[in-house]
Amino acid sequence: MMNVGATPMPASYAIDKRRRLVITTASACVTFAEAKTHQDQLLSDPDFHPDFNQLVDCTAVTELTLSAEEARIIISRKVFSSVSRRAFVSANPAVFGMGRLMEAYNDMTVAPSQVRVFRDLASARKWLGLEEAASATS
Repeated sequence: MMNVGATPMPASYAIDKRRRLVITTASACVTFAEAKTHQDQLLSDPDFHPDFNQLVDCTAVTELTLSAEEARIIISRKVFSSVSRRAFVSANPAVFGMGRLMEAYNDMTVAPSQVRVFRDLASARKWLGLEEAASATS
């Protein structure tokens, strides 16, 4: 069963409890306030668990309007646990670069989750172990 969180911003999420996965999809321009609101919604969603993995699909994002400090704040919030794998995906050079900055900030936090940035969804899905799950059900 998937629970879909509807939001009034260019980001939405679905929780797949069976696969222990949060799929976040963003598009257009994403702001600090929207990213923080997304995190708050996850924390209040009864289907969310901090040990779940996350796939953040930013392939349709054209701009992230976050300062370096705001990026540090977003990644430092303890939404996901240290056992979680979080894959951030964007081929846009500026968005990819911000993802890499957030990955570096994550590595500096106490008990960081595992964050990696990818240019394509296939690589991110493989790192999250989703390709094996798809093969096993075919």
